[in-house]
Amino acid sequence: MELPVFASLVLIIAGIWSLVVWPQFLRRVMKDPRARDSAGKATKFLTVHVVLVSMSMVLGAATAVIGVMALVQA
Repeated sequence: MELPVFASLVLIIAGIWSLVVWPQFLRRVMKDPRARDSAGKATKFLTVHVVLVSMSMVLGAATAVIGVMALVQA
């Protein structure tokens, strides 16, 4: 697969962005009062957001790796 250098850089930046932004979002969600019930157990609100953040970080990492691989092959 060949991508222009610009496209490779965009993929790398997008991947890094996801890896930087999503953990901060998760920290805020975990502090949210809706994240735990009165017994301290995780709610569906927290579970959904953990899955969202996890998938977004996996996709962000994959995006960055694809960008690096394309840049190395360029």
